[in-house]
Amino acid sequence: MSHSSFSRRTFLKQASIAASTLLAESTMTFAENSNHTRKNVLFIIVDDLRTQLNCYDRSQIISPNIDRLAAQGFMFNRAYCQVPVCGASRASLLTGIRPDNAHGQFRSYHTWAEKDVPKADSVAKHFLSNGYETISNGKIFHHQQDSAESWSKPPWRVYDYQNPEGEDWAAYNFDKIWLDPKSRKHISKKGRGPFYEAADVPDEAYEDGKVADKTIKDLKRLSKSDKPFFLACGFSRPHLPFNAPKKYYDLYDPQKIKLAENRFSIKNKPNECRNSGEVLSYSQTQGWAEKEEFHRKALHGYYACVSYVDALIGRILDELKAQGQDKNTIVMVLGDHGWHLGEHNFWGKHNTLNNALHSPLIIRTPDKLEKHSTDALVEFVDIYPSLCELAGLPYPKTHQLEGLSFAPLIKNPELKWKQAAYSEWGTGRAVKTDRYLYTEWKNGSKMLYDHIADPHENVNIASNPACESIVKYHHALLKKIY
Repeated sequence: MSHSSFSRRTFLKQASIAASTLLAESTMTFAENSNHTRKNVLFIIVDDLRTQLNCYDRSQIISPNIDRLAAQGFMFNRAYCQVPVCGASRASLLTGIRPDNAHGQFRSYHTWAEKDVPKADSVAKHFLSNGYETISNGKIFHHQQDSAESWSKPPWRVYDYQNPEGEDWAAYNFDKIWLDPKSRKHISKKGRGPFYEAADVPDEAYEDGKVADKTIKDLKRLSKSDKPFFLACGFSRPHLPFNAPKKYYDLYDPQKIKLAENRFSIKNKPNECRNSGEVLSYSQTQGWAEKEEFHRKALHGYYACVSYVDALIGRILDELKAQGQDKNTIVMVLGDHGWHLGEHNFWGKHNTLNNALHSPLIIRTPDKLEKHSTDALVEFVDIYPSLCELAGLPYPKTHQLEGLSFAPLIKNPELKWKQAAYSEWGTGRAVKTDRYLYTEWKNGSKMLYDHIADPHENVNIASNPACESIVKYHHALLKKIY
């Protein structure tokens, strides 16, 4: 047995003991209240959504419906994904298992949870096994057929051979993602068009509008059932391309959009910390990455897409209330990871900087709350055990959950909590503590940022002799996991 493997198991055992103690303190509050009426779950995951929301103090964005949910519910100010890429992040949070480079699980967007951890029940499968009807609409797992047995019905997407009204993916990619005739002139042979589009079309013309319609249809049906439901809804925007109906672009004056102030390289940045090449795979982006015009158009597009998805979420929440289910439903809204919006001329998420790892996480429970947010560090791997506890379900027997239920924080946001959150990308492993974010790579490269003195991560201080003890401390924290 390797030292790293032993350390990881020891750490997880200790974490399990701590989790059991906290769970015992909160069982009376959450589980026993669920004896008579089991709570539904409405799980909404938004692709590439960072904390670019009004409720997270980003005043330029127009997100009234998510803001309303945050005001009614509970917001985690410092939630961190475990790996900043769609497939791996979703596989990790939906199974409650951390990514692990040593064992080759949850490493990229190609990740299939059912292949990497075949014996582990997803959170949806666990709810299904406990008498819930489970529904998947849109992008939940990265691959539509990943862990398909988790759902009561086949997972549904707009481009879906199992959906009688579904589209062939190749035809959909060419004809339905870009709806403006001007955009179609720039679609390459590989099927990639411009990085943004503002077609004058209704909400349901784009994929996410169809996903919202399907989710609302399911809400109407599920509300008539005697069974509780776990309804998952996954939106594709604001993932590239930034395509949204024109009316959402019209909410913003692009000339008034504030650009990132730190559009320059990080001082002492290691070569392993790179920009994502994703945006350059779309047309009309080559040679633009550092130009102000590109930054303004890209921000405009991202903002419009967030407002578009926010409006769709509002429709779903309104339907939940209209069906009389809002008082008995746990609602969760999250992004699958963060995203860079021009900081250091980065666009994307494939690194371990704060903008790539820090993600929105908002939950509304039927319980009356005295406070509505916490600054405690939480991780996406905590979501699975938290939903179990909030719904009054036991933990799965198929595998050990590696997260810690944050349900107690909802009742007492000031509880002493985790000292660290852990993330990975490539061969880099990162740990976020109260003040610092530290990354180290297998080749010895390091990054350290002081989020009090340098909240925008402009200077890597890992090589500063004055920070030697800080680097050693964070290295030791990483050894607890890896």
